[in-house]
Amino acid sequence: MDEIKRIEELRRLLERYSREYYINDNPTVSDAEYDALLEELKALEARHPESYDPNSPTQRIIGKVLDGFEKVVHDQRMLSLDDVFSKEELKEFCERIWKEFGRASFVCECKFDGLAMALIYENGSFVRAVTRGDGSVGEDVTENVRTISSIPMHIDEAGHVEVRGEVIMPKASFEKLNALQEEMHLPLFANPRNAAAGTIRNLDTSIARKRRLDMFLYYFQNGEEHGVKSQAEALEQLKAMGFSVFPNWKLCTSFEEIWDFIESISKIRSSLPFEIDGIVVKLNDFAMQHEIGVTAKYPRYSIAYKFPAEEVETTLMGIELTVGRTGKITPNAILAPVRVAGTLVSAATLHNRDRIDAYDLRIGDQVIIRKAGDIIPEVVRALPEKRNGTQVPYEWPKTCPVCGSDLVRLEGEADYFCPNPNCPARIVRSLIHFCSREAMDIDGFGDKRVVWLHDNGFLSTIEAIYHLHERRQELLAHKGWSEKGTDKLFAAIEASKSSRLTVCFCPGH
Repeated sequence: MDEIKRIEELRRLLERYSREYYINDNPTVSDAEYDALLEELKALEARHPESYDPNSPTQRIIGKVLDGFEKVVHDQRMLSLDDVFSKEELKEFCERIWKEFGRASFVCECKFDGLAMALIYENGSFVRAVTRGDGSVGEDVTENVRTISSIPMHIDEAGHVEVRGEVIMPKASFEKLNALQEEMHLPLFANPRNAAAGTIRNLDTSIARKRRLDMFLYYFQNGEEHGVKSQAEALEQLKAMGFSVFPNWKLCTSFEEIWDFIESISKIRSSLPFEIDGIVVKLNDFAMQHEIGVTAKYPRYSIAYKFPAEEVETTLMGIELTVGRTGKITPNAILAPVRVAGTLVSAATLHNRDRIDAYDLRIGDQVIIRKAGDIIPEVVRALPEKRNGTQVPYEWPKTCPVCGSDLVRLEGEADYFCPNPNCPARIVRSLIHFCSREAMDIDGFGDKRVVWLHDNGFLSTIEAIYHLHERRQELLAHKGWSEKGTDKLFAAIEASKSSRLTVCFCPGH
């Protein structure tokens, strides 16, 4: 067979096999057979550079370092959704539309907790991916999005096609990423959404490929140009074109059907392999959507019902105090590990002593926890009815748990403080704050790395950060410090000298 024809045949085969594996979850060839075909394609493309195609399966696995992200003006604004948080608010939204259009139908879909993205195809070939940005102008992140295996590089649809959806990081990928971050003494990502957004905006495309992002499509932006007249038709067409469309959506004609769908998804939410934070309820008919229109920020024909924060029961194993850079004492609950909103939680904030007293918390209690704003774990309440007599009241200490200084509490204040400016914990927190994004933004100075440097005698003052390079050989003698990583940290420290930010880092302020 002609080698150029074989290249085209291999590309079509590999795309089909990828679709079967990543979208249909029904692979028809083994991994070994797929890899063999990919290697054959690599060899043929190397012999025929004139056949280069940025959408070839081989290009999706090649890492590139980008210079930056070009700004792109959206053809049509990418609007965000207005939120409602109760059954009553959602019903009011539906009834407003039914008052205008009679018994119009709605499509209910899962609201993915990720990064909104527009994909553009010309005559069947993928050409561009653009973030939502401010809704009018986004960033071209084509090269990073090209690494997402579930996104087809070719579709069977002529002309200009723009589809939109959500780039997500599956829970399994998120846990692996944070485990790696911890191993490398780097800051952990707060949630899969932040991790997905950070990955898409990383200038090294090999990072995006390794982190195994995914994408679900939910909007055919110019679907009417292709004969699509409703949201239900759009979802079916997106699926037919080879995109990942989450199968749990429903066409509803009554509020009872809408609420039944919400309740059914709520029951399986925690078992899904990715995060969702609500249900999108969307007027089905496109002509009606145009008639009802949009506001400056939101479409009037669609709304997002947000799930209440997930509450989970676990055991309070202990209470530990941390000392902040100002000396503020914060109590933290040590918990039996439990999964909350997609991540494993083993600690949660208790805010202050008053909160402990108000909840009558005792060591060994069964407690209810949740993530405030789906990010920060917190204890909501104790369950005293489950006590069996083994629970022990917590005694608030009189001295700093780190330096032993007498704690102080100003009149009328809820918080206790360590007044010692030389408290090691206050010094460490000051160092961490100095290096953080909110201050000097020194890349590579994660919390654990700062603690290690302090505990091992390398950092005791802010000034020591800028003399750290003088102790390069001492650092390299320790496990976990490579020449490349160490020099990268020194370069970041040097770059911070040009920062225009002026802040006070005195531990007592």
